[in-house]
Amino acid sequence: MNAPFKNLIAGEWVEGASVNPNINPSNTKDVVGEYVRASKQQAEEAIAAAKAAFPAWARSTPQERYEILKKASDEILARKDELGRLLSREEGKTLAEGVGETVRAGQIFAFFAGECLRLSGEKLASVRPGVEVDITREPVGVVGMITPWNFPIAIPSWKIAPALAYGNCVVLKPADLVPGCSWAIVDILHRAGLPKGVLNLVMGRGSEVGQTILDHKDVDAITFTGSVPTGRKVAAAAVGGTRMKKLQLEMGGKNPLVVLDDADLKVAVEVAVNGAFFSTGQRCTASSRLIVQAGIHDKFVEACVERLKGLVIDDALKPGTHIGPVVDQGQLDQDLKYIGIAKEEGAKLAWGGELLNRETPGFYLQPALFTETTNDMRISREEVFGPVANVIRVQSYDEALAMANDTEFGLSSGICTSSLKYASHFKRNSEAGMIMVNLPTAGVDYHVPFGGRKGSSYGSREQGAYAREFYTTVKTAYTFPG
Repeated sequence: MNAPFKNLIAGEWVEGASVNPNINPSNTKDVVGEYVRASKQQAEEAIAAAKAAFPAWARSTPQERYEILKKASDEILARKDELGRLLSREEGKTLAEGVGETVRAGQIFAFFAGECLRLSGEKLASVRPGVEVDITREPVGVVGMITPWNFPIAIPSWKIAPALAYGNCVVLKPADLVPGCSWAIVDILHRAGLPKGVLNLVMGRGSEVGQTILDHKDVDAITFTGSVPTGRKVAAAAVGGTRMKKLQLEMGGKNPLVVLDDADLKVAVEVAVNGAFFSTGQRCTASSRLIVQAGIHDKFVEACVERLKGLVIDDALKPGTHIGPVVDQGQLDQDLKYIGIAKEEGAKLAWGGELLNRETPGFYLQPALFTETTNDMRISREEVFGPVANVIRVQSYDEALAMANDTEFGLSSGICTSSLKYASHFKRNSEAGMIMVNLPTAGVDYHVPFGGRKGSSYGSREQGAYAREFYTTVKTAYTFPG
């Protein structure tokens, strides 16, 4: 075993308070690496380092920031196979998905390298004679980042890249379950030439490291992606202290996919299976509610079951694997709990839901598809975050739309139809932040805004040019030349 991977504080790699083994969910005998956990004091030191580095970094040139982010992008893309394999080992995505997510991370850094050179302001005429008005954007300051385990390289990237592009300093706490990819990204940026203290990595538990970031008076903004219960705690901490922090939350989803009678059956099945079950269903944008019109319902269910029977659930690194393992025992227990709840509620298990044994010990679960469900069942209301989906039969488009919107979440929604009328109406009236027509609800571009409504999101959007709304603050300056 190699020496443990260290935290980065004030430009130096430092030991932690304890060591955390990073376990491969495809093979629990495989330790990906050992990563140190920071103490509360070390988290405070990281925040102090970010605060000290902020004045100079905030006034760095766009060219300096561009070159660092572009260099990081180039290295990520050059190492996509290596980093993708690391991702698949620590999180359980298939190797193709791991490499694809890594490429996306590289593209995100390239996009925000360009944003360094595109940040603009406005000059307006005042209503008062002789007065000039300048509107500019400035960095927020020290940004605390708390990231989840399900996209261990993409989500840290789409938070770090805009923060640095717009001149902020960062304290990053990745998910304790999957620290490897975040460590790799921080190492790449460190070697790309970031000044000391601009980017700090403090791996560890949320109860200690995360809470210190939330409570600290010198953290100006918090961006969090994770569960709704944790998001509510983050929000309370961010606004409840002596200093209210700027806040951005991306939380859960119970995303509907509507399938109308006029849908292309083959397209609808591929959209549903991909959206619901790929990445082991561990996506906040997954299609967990399949709302299907009566005329196509039986054919759709039959075709979905046949498609699921053909999927290979195995080691994420094996060629030909379609779906890897669940991320860990805790998440597997949650998936099995909801499968049991669905059965107790009277849902019919059309396929799957069984634990699987493979060559190596891991958290393998057959995708579970339930039918004969209603929208008031717990399986339809609560986020499972696993390869579990349920089909709800409806009679009409209007009923399908109403049911799709009948949820406390509002992240992503989709519709499969050949009707331009219904597609256009759904795009306008679906109560979600992202709408997909004949596409999986999971799967978005890196250069456009990401986020939802209702209980799914709070604050301004992530990704694309819209990211500047969170990572900058607007200043209005008046001048009377005299």
